Amino acid sequence: VTPAHDPNDYMIGQRHDLEMINIMAPDASISDQHGWDREERGEDGHIFLGKSREEARKLVVKEFEARTVAEGSEGSLLEKMVPHRHSVGHSYRSHVPVEPYLSDQWYCKVTDDKLRGNAQRALLPEQRTEHSIKDWPESRPKMHTNGSNDGTMSFYPSRYAKTYESWHDNLRDWCISRQLWWGHRIPVWYIQSNNWSDEYLDHLQSALDALAETQGCSGDICVKLISEHEMGALKGYAVCTRSESANEMMQNIALSLRNQTSSDSQVSLNRPDLFGTNTVIEVLAVQKLIRSLGQDPDVLDTWFSSALWPLSTMGWPDASAAKNNSGIADFESVLAAFNPTSVLCTAREIITLWVSRMTMFNRYFLGEEQAGKAPFKDVFIHAMIQDGEGRKMSKTLGNGVDPLDIIDSHGSDAMRFTLCQMTTQTQDVRMPVELDESTGKNTSPKFDLGRNLCNKLWNASKFALGMFEKAELKAGIPISPEELSLVDRWMLSRVTEATNKVNTALRNYMFKDYADAIYDLFWRDFCDWYLESIKPTIADSPTQAAVLRNVIDAILRLMHPVMPFITETLFERFESLPMREIEGFRFEVTPSTQTLCQSGWPMPDDELRDEVAEEAYERVRSLVTAIREVRATAQVKPKRQITLHVTGPLADDIARWSPLVETLAGVDTITGDEPEGQSAAFTFEGSEYRLSNLADALDAGAERDRLEKELASIEKNMKGIQGRLSNPGYVDKAPEHLVQQTRD
Repeated sequence: VTPAHDPNDYMIGQRHDLEMINIMAPDASISDQHGWDREERGEDGHIFLGKSREEARKLVVKEFEARTVAEGSEGSLLEKMVPHRHSVGHSYRSHVPVEPYLSDQWYCKVTDDKLRGNAQRALLPEQRTEHSIKDWPESRPKMHTNGSNDGTMSFYPSRYAKTYESWHDNLRDWCISRQLWWGHRIPVWYIQSNNWSDEYLDHLQSALDALAETQGCSGDICVKLISEHEMGALKGYAVCTRSESANEMMQNIALSLRNQTSSDSQVSLNRPDLFGTNTVIEVLAVQKLIRSLGQDPDVLDTWFSSALWPLSTMGWPDASAAKNNSGIADFESVLAAFNPTSVLCTAREIITLWVSRMTMFNRYFLGEEQAGKAPFKDVFIHAMIQDGEGRKMSKTLGNGVDPLDIIDSHGSDAMRFTLCQMTTQTQDVRMPVELDESTGKNTSPKFDLGRNLCNKLWNASKFALGMFEKAELKAGIPISPEELSLVDRWMLSRVTEATNKVNTALRNYMFKDYADAIYDLFWRDFCDWYLESIKPTIADSPTQAAVLRNVIDAILRLMHPVMPFITETLFERFESLPMREIEGFRFEVTPSTQTLCQSGWPMPDDELRDEVAEEAYERVRSLVTAIREVRATAQVKPKRQITLHVTGPLADDIARWSPLVETLAGVDTITGDEPEGQSAAFTFEGSEYRLSNLADALDAGAERDRLEKELASIEKNMKGIQGRLSNPGYVDKAPEHLVQQTRD
């Protein structure tokens, strides 16, 4: 068991009070200068001194083979050797094996309730687990305490709150020092002195406090006795600085000390160039106490510095470092305005590294002045995008997609929408990556969806602008929804439902639901049905023109967060057009602006949800779809106008809906008479109706030729399928479901 050279052995040693015997120097060579005493443990160890750890390990085996249990006995100390494969940690920079080594490090006591407990209590109570609170009842949020900021932080998706909670339940104190040459230097200075006592500690603290007061950093110096074990051969003191000014003061003292001659044991603080012309500090205690002075060579862990991000960027703790919008130093107002912020968007692997530490530090350092707020209200954990094979995108594999390339080929709005539409609540999403042969750059067909949507939005907007040139757009008194036609009331109802879906999706960071909602509203409802429905009527209906103007304005605002550039450009085109209000179809009131990004969000009243209109128009769509299916089967030309034979209540409904069915289904005549000549039947709501005038008088010869070609194609396909089924290699080896599909 080697507690000083193995993490697991170290834990065993802690449990059993074993001695920590360090046999290595910092360069990993075998040494008797860092914890292994040759005099106490025998002289045989000299054969290992100075050797590398690899050489020493081989030498240990040789010594075991050469030595016996007792003099005169047979056999060596080495009983057997067993091959054992295991994982060895390697440095990611030097790529050499990492050797565990016992050394002095700085730790942050994050297991203290002021840190770990506060971090747990910051979590929304609904996201805490009973198991955690049962094992650790003091971490329960104090929701009913006046001024408490407990229970204010939520995770989206909520399952990641368990990761955060479990991390704190099993947290250990955090090693915050790193032996690197970059980073924030640990603000601790060591003073070596032969005068080591509580009395001299008080003298030194008083002297440094007096000097700090002249340097504008009063109260920013803390002195502590340190033992021989902590300092090595000499006793002395540790000085912790709490500000940049205090740290600069210690640097100047060190500079003064280095400028003294070797025979002069006193430190003169009468240095106008360092401490100012009016400062003459003659404190005998300081001059006798300080023998040598140096700052701790270690730097703070990167995550320690990062944990201060929500505070340090707001000027904390130096009020003069923060500026408000007027350029006036105002630390408290800046911190209050931006801490806590609304949302942190990050990856799941950062929950323990950063989210936890920012929460602990923010609540600890702002505990008194800001009542211990969590640094953010919501934590959104986004999915990781993988390639089509489920691999992480990387430069090494060459399977990544450069966003700038996608912006160049598809546009930034198309890229944003596609990524938004891919942001599901799952841990990872896949994006197939292909090489664009024309550019030699990686791309993905996934982004075609976003590009097609942008093109559709642009063309539909141009089409709507063309409608407004024929329609009468003017201001006037608000329009009552009761005055509107069926299709207009249906469209307003669809916008209202979509706005509610969008608001719910954005509130819960469900971005795919947001993307799907605006896609369905714009492409399916607005383009496929509404624009087609109003073609023959909008020119003669000012109220319908007003509805179109309001609807397209609302759609642009709903799409703007994810497609800001194209929507802003289109908004400029529509902004100059009058927009007559519709009762209940409101927009959030904002200061007068001509830009979409500052315009109000749609806020339609729930009363605009018109179930009667939606049910009626859904019947129209179902009837039109049934007629379109017949047209497709009969290969009716798109521009051909056909005849619909219908009687009874449906005929009355179609007359009331007119001209919707005629426009959308390409019908020019609706009659109750029986069809003469050829006709096609279809079923709607359980009844059979017929369509006629589907084609001109048939050319028998041309029709025979067409049918013979179709028959030949069908027979060819049949022979291909029969040949596949007669091949044992296919029937025996192909997946069973594919074989059955072929038989079917």
